[in-house]
Amino acid sequence: MSDKCRIFIDGGEGTTGLRILERFDKRDDVELLKIDSGLRKDADERRKFINSSDITFLCLPDAAAIEAVDLVDKDNDHTVIIDASTAHRTLPDWAYGLPELSGDYREKIKKSRRIAVPGCYASGFNMIAYPLIKSGIVGCDYPFYATALSGYSGAGKKAIALYEGEDKSTDLYAPREYALSQMHKHLKEMKAIPGLAHEPLFTPVVDDYYSGMIVSVPLYTRLFEKRVSVADIRDMYAAHYDGEAFIKVREFGYEKNEELNGFLSANAFSGRDDAEIIITGNEDRVLVSARFDNLGKGASGAAIQCMNIKLGVPEDTGLLIRS
Repeated sequence: MSDKCRIFIDGGEGTTGLRILERFDKRDDVELLKIDSGLRKDADERRKFINSSDITFLCLPDAAAIEAVDLVDKDNDHTVIIDASTAHRTLPDWAYGLPELSGDYREKIKKSRRIAVPGCYASGFNMIAYPLIKSGIVGCDYPFYATALSGYSGAGKKAIALYEGEDKSTDLYAPREYALSQMHKHLKEMKAIPGLAHEPLFTPVVDDYYSGMIVSVPLYTRLFEKRVSVADIRDMYAAHYDGEAFIKVREFGYEKNEELNGFLSANAFSGRDDAEIIITGNEDRVLVSARFDNLGKGASGAAIQCMNIKLGVPEDTGLLIRS
């Protein structure tokens, strides 16, 4: 790649694309390739920009993302595609963009020219479930359940307009459960990445605030594969994510985390690109929670982190994380 990495954002008008642009604002190591707004849906013009880029970010619906990948010329051996859609996340020839899961995940991101950014809910769930499975604390057939609370920005531009509109309906002022048929589009990767035997039961909730997310997984210790204490669980996570800049593990419980004041706010990481894991509960019932920004570590921040890995620069370059 040249001294300045040539970047094209296909779908830069949405929340993910706009956050990526915001993070590039003060970087002098990238050159943004800007398509004429009137031609941003023109296939020939998009093909030209994609193939001229070193890295193309896809911030598109699934069908459009698949189409964009098909626009890469057959003899193009330089363009890296970083896709924020759902389309490619469980395909074996695509790297899954959550490098903290293991050294193999980070290495595949380094080597691949096709990288799929995890879904926001799936990011939190997989941060929790993957280490549990790999440590042998639970088996792949454990009956996982997850609940998640997100700001409305994750629902896209139409939802943002509803939540921020002057004629806002009464129901938008309260938390709203959705995906009630248990067919949420993130469930496929929530099963595949940790290697679960079955898809988890999942309850996502959208609420009346802009951004930030908490994903929580309750655990019954009586169903564990081996006898461990709740302190052991916390230590397992701390060891798994040791040295990671983007995922920090808190001390167990509330007594060592006085600033929590007995509550976990879902918007605590709004505007940031990192995440934290909190373990609470007791020796019978444990709650593991992940907090982050659905637009940060759950989308745009994760995409740029993957780009930084490809470029061989510090992973936090241009990103906002806790020191």
